[in-house]
Amino acid sequence: MKKISIIGASGSIGTQTLDVIRKDSGLSLIGVSVHSNMSKLKEIIMEFHPTAVAITSEKHYEEAKELLNELEFQGEVSFGIEGLIHIATLHEVDTVVTSLVGMVGLKPTVEAIKAGKNIALANKETLVAAGEIVMALADKYHVSILPVDSEHSAIFQSLQGSRHEEVEKIILTASGGPFRGRDKAYLKTVTKEMALKHPNWVMGAKITVDSSTMMNKGLEVIEARWLFDVGYDNIEVYVHPESIIHSMVQYRDNSIIAQLGAPDMRLPIQYALNYPHRALAVANELDLLKIGNLSFQKPDTDTFRLLDLAYTAGRRGGLQTAVMNSANEEAVELFLHDRIRYYRISEVVEETMDQFRNLGEITLDKVLETDIQVRDYVRRKFKEV
Repeated sequence: MKKISIIGASGSIGTQTLDVIRKDSGLSLIGVSVHSNMSKLKEIIMEFHPTAVAITSEKHYEEAKELLNELEFQGEVSFGIEGLIHIATLHEVDTVVTSLVGMVGLKPTVEAIKAGKNIALANKETLVAAGEIVMALADKYHVSILPVDSEHSAIFQSLQGSRHEEVEKIILTASGGPFRGRDKAYLKTVTKEMALKHPNWVMGAKITVDSSTMMNKGLEVIEARWLFDVGYDNIEVYVHPESIIHSMVQYRDNSIIAQLGAPDMRLPIQYALNYPHRALAVANELDLLKIGNLSFQKPDTDTFRLLDLAYTAGRRGGLQTAVMNSANEEAVELFLHDRIRYYRISEVVEETMDQFRNLGEITLDKVLETDIQVRDYVRRKFKEV
């Protein structure tokens, strides 16, 4: 029996992880965190009976206590960032699913690694902001970082049985989002409602916006650099509108190995939780005959600037990826609250990256300090509407 904690159990990835556990008798849920979704927490406790719970919303502290008393919950209860760390480091847990969105996932992930837990990683920002630190810690504490993103899971699966020196390049696929084929002028007309309609995937608001700007793919490029120890010159992005080939690996003999599947996040989640074994399917079967054709296009980095900026940040090194990530998070937040226009997201990120150059050596404290400084800068400077 593999014992699991989920950091961020009420979000999109957390909910789908629960569905995987629900259908797999070899998995047991021990710890969960939620932010403010008390109805979801109630469902989780009643169905899965975890022994430890964390609440991260201070506003919902009293409501959570009342709910847990009503349910006669006898397990451990913790709050805030310390609660996340507690759930991530529970003694009996084997694997921690880190499915929070944003920099808040970094510290619990680091502490889970130090506690010897394998990480099923769905929090992009952990490796984008601090990949050098996180991967060094994983090596030091002999833990596995198991990718949950469909693209990185596909690469991970396509690398099985190969040697690192045989890899020529990694090919990340992208749906292209809802504005594929549009130009810069069109992006100036984009509303929040338009940006939140993804053609293939059901995701949270922030990730959906990132997908539409192609920043999501930029974050994945940086993740891939750290997860698979390849240079940026050996990572390419192909737009693949059907979202059936989730990513590919090209080897030095020019063979390409790809992983295909229905666009269902439960598949990579299930693979990460059961690795190195494969469990009975929870995702839908893929009917290639019905799909018929698969297509590929070169990404338009002139219109979708954020993908190119991610490569720039990665090649600059140091704290530039942390700056880019925090600037993007804050810019998306401003957009979702109607404070800036959609097309301004990339401009905010680029200007902030140029403002925060040469910040010195990358350390965990410096990453967290930079995150605060960048967010403050963006909030103060960019508030047009």
